Amino acid sequence: MQDKYILYLCSLKERRCYSMLIIPIKDGENIDRALKRYKRKFDRTGVVRQLRSRQQFTKPSVQRRAEIQKAAYIQGLRDAEEN
Repeated sequence: MQDKYILYLCSLKERRCYSMLIIPIKDGENIDRALKRYKRKFDRTGVVRQLRSRQQFTKPSVQRRAEIQKAAYIQGLRDAEEN
């Protein structure tokens, strides 16, 4: 028989669940390995990144400026790699 751990991602303010993570556990599988799979799956959902970005408001002009600076930095790295 295969056990499943169902972990819910819920919003505390709104009291509703957005999604749930289902981690199937195989017979004889180590719990550390299952936790590692859970953490990887949780990171891919982007919930923590979204919460951190919503902690403070960033003006659209500041966001654009940061994106342009990041693109210029990456382009500089690529140009240096080519030479």
